[in-house]
Amino acid sequence: MSGTHIFNWKNWGIRTRVILITLLPVIYMFCSVVWYSYHSRLQEARTELAERAYVVSTALAESVEYNLLSKNMAGLRSTMADVMQSDHSIFRIDVLDTDKKDIVHIISANRVQGDERYVEVPIKKQLVWVNILKDTANTALTGRSMEAAKKIGKDSDIAGYVRVTMSPTRLQEKHSQRFQFELALSALALLVSAMVAVFLSQSLTYPLQRSIETLREIREGDYSTTLELSTGGELGDLQTSINTMSVSLQQAKQDLENKVQERTRDLLESRNEALKANAEKRKLIQKVHTIVEDERKSIAIEIHDELNASLIAARLESQRILHLAEQMAPGAAADEIQERARAITTLTLDLYANGRNLVRRLRPEVLDMLGLQGAVEDMLRHYNSNAQACQFHFDSEGDFAQLDNALAISAYRIIQEALSNVLKHAHATQVEVALTMMPEQQLLQIEVSDDGAGFDMGHSTAGIGITGMRERVAAFNGEFDLHSASGQGTQLTIRLPLIPA
Repeated sequence: MSGTHIFNWKNWGIRTRVILITLLPVIYMFCSVVWYSYHSRLQEARTELAERAYVVSTALAESVEYNLLSKNMAGLRSTMADVMQSDHSIFRIDVLDTDKKDIVHIISANRVQGDERYVEVPIKKQLVWVNILKDTANTALTGRSMEAAKKIGKDSDIAGYVRVTMSPTRLQEKHSQRFQFELALSALALLVSAMVAVFLSQSLTYPLQRSIETLREIREGDYSTTLELSTGGELGDLQTSINTMSVSLQQAKQDLENKVQERTRDLLESRNEALKANAEKRKLIQKVHTIVEDERKSIAIEIHDELNASLIAARLESQRILHLAEQMAPGAAADEIQERARAITTLTLDLYANGRNLVRRLRPEVLDMLGLQGAVEDMLRHYNSNAQACQFHFDSEGDFAQLDNALAISAYRIIQEALSNVLKHAHATQVEVALTMMPEQQLLQIEVSDDGAGFDMGHSTAGIGITGMRERVAAFNGEFDLHSASGQGTQLTIRLPLIPA
């Protein structure tokens, strides 16, 4: 994690912000109080030490005057020792003469450290010598002594100096204890503030965390979840709003599910109706094809039975006329009659051949006699004999003897239409036709492929022939698969169920 990301306060959490908002002022106050208390105690110690030094030095200056003037060193030391014993903060006492040369000094026996500063007070000559003369029997002063006493009594000049050096050790220890006590109180206050900050942050972040978890559950789709109201204020309003939103989303989800179910039912009904309509359409198409085939069969029978019979009768009559004309006397009329009779015979033979071709197209007799396999073979022999530029190949697999008559006719018509399209549009040189019985799948598979020009299926529209083949396949609920591309020929695969759907 980069330093920029760490110090970017916008990425901090609510708990961190609350703790910092609570603790930063307290920490600032704690540091300020500790700094002020420390320097205040230090200044107090210095001031108190200076005051004590001044008081001690002043008292000594007043008490050592006699011993100093009388050169009583023992008394001077005793007085100085008594003063030092009374105050353990004294490190050193010096008595100096008027030239500030050391006369006598004492140093504290305690292991303390002296201060660099000291207080120096002058010892003033303030004693008044009084001679009480009771009688001549008492000891009298000589003239010289009297003169000296008068001189001392009148002289108020400085007799020397008292220098007191204090030790801050004990006083600092005392103030250090006070400072430590104050520091402990401040630290306790800081600890209490930290605990309050953690408690406040937890009381704030816990509801927020629960709110976030509830929102995540709602986002994942669990709209039934509810959030327990654990606080008031803005957080309470937020929790109430989340619960209200959850209820609204649950209701909206239920309404949407009801609409989806209703729409699904409508779609299922529409699908069932469409399937029913498709089934009825397939039955109708199949019925139409059956009717068409029956009508073709009827027409073929009429052509075969009536028209062919009439043509045979007309041919016999023309042959009879030709025989009678041959018995007539030679002449132009007889020759013309013979020629007309032969023309009628030729026309009747042509009409008879055309009739048989028409009957074969309307109702191939070979389909009834040889079945689907034989009929397709006969069709391909006919195409091979008439289309010299294209070769038709046939392959079959399976037993077609038990094939349903309607299915056999539809399969025959599909192959017939596919080959007709090849001859009209493909310009192919090789055509493959394959019939396969698939008993395990209960399917009849028809495959027709050529090496012709093909066509672009994305931009070409289906012609009448392809549409007719699709309708025949749809009538039997079969599969129609057509693949073609420009210059790559065409492949047609059709699968028809052996058992009607």
